[in-house]
Amino acid sequence: MRTIDWVNGAVEIIDQTALPGEERVLRLHTVGELIAAIQSLAVRGAPALGVAGAFGVALAARIHVDDPVALAVAVRKVETARPTAVNLARGAQRAAALIPHGPEAVLAEACAVRDSEIAASAAMAQLGADLVAQLCGARPRLLTHCNTGGLAAVTVGTALGVVGELHHRGRLAGVIASETRPLLQGARLTSWELTRWGIEHRIAVDSAGPFLMARGEVDAVILGADRICANGDVINKIGTYSHALGAKRAGIPFIVVAPESTVDLGTPSGAHVEIEDRGAAEITAWGEAVNPAFDITPADLVTAIVTDRRVIRVDRGQTP
Repeated sequence: MRTIDWVNGAVEIIDQTALPGEERVLRLHTVGELIAAIQSLAVRGAPALGVAGAFGVALAARIHVDDPVALAVAVRKVETARPTAVNLARGAQRAAALIPHGPEAVLAEACAVRDSEIAASAAMAQLGADLVAQLCGARPRLLTHCNTGGLAAVTVGTALGVVGELHHRGRLAGVIASETRPLLQGARLTSWELTRWGIEHRIAVDSAGPFLMARGEVDAVILGADRICANGDVINKIGTYSHALGAKRAGIPFIVVAPESTVDLGTPSGAHVEIEDRGAAEITAWGEAVNPAFDITPADLVTAIVTDRRVIRVDRGQTP
């Protein structure tokens, strides 16, 4: 099942805000509709956002085929719909490079972005499962954070794709999925995907993760990323940093799984990344709140980064 795709002239997505209660497909015909879906998190996850960005430009190229000024404005709006995940702007820019060749060329490139993410997920599942087996031995107990399955990556997934591959090999003892604030993406989305795959799992509140590691209930932490900086700093859903600290203290691997499209060599470190704030309304209806959507995990807390092409052993001094 593809969780985002181009179907008969429109972008179709599984509405992630409706899960797990309802499996609802949205058809997005305009750039405005696509941007609203991105900003509401109806479509989310770095690889999926890259595809959404490319398809957004494909929509814009068709709608504004005779108005280059309006087209440029629409492309810019797609690129900047969310600031933290590098894939969104990259996907949009990759499709936009074909604008001089016409709308069909733009669409073909957008579909190529989609296909490259599908292939990357399959490759990461194999590389990541091999690494986990090497570091943890037979049947590890894994903790994951946020949602990194097919919902986040068109099909298969990043970190959750590795979990699925270990399950397929009969090499998985179980999974703890942190609930993940904001919007409970672990409790809602990861649990939904793991249930569909028949994988035993438990939900834990975000703050329980380090304690469960300290108590010896977790053999490795495995999660995704929205941006990996040139020095190895990892930008991912808020709560990742505390899990990295817990893993370091417990002496267990902390493994990041993300495609090469998420590696941003143009950003030196996490200090140079704009961290999106989701606003107070998502967590409280009264008073003041701070609601950062992502955090920065320093490279020295990361054991390894797995992409679709390589394993980067950050603990051995390697950098992206």
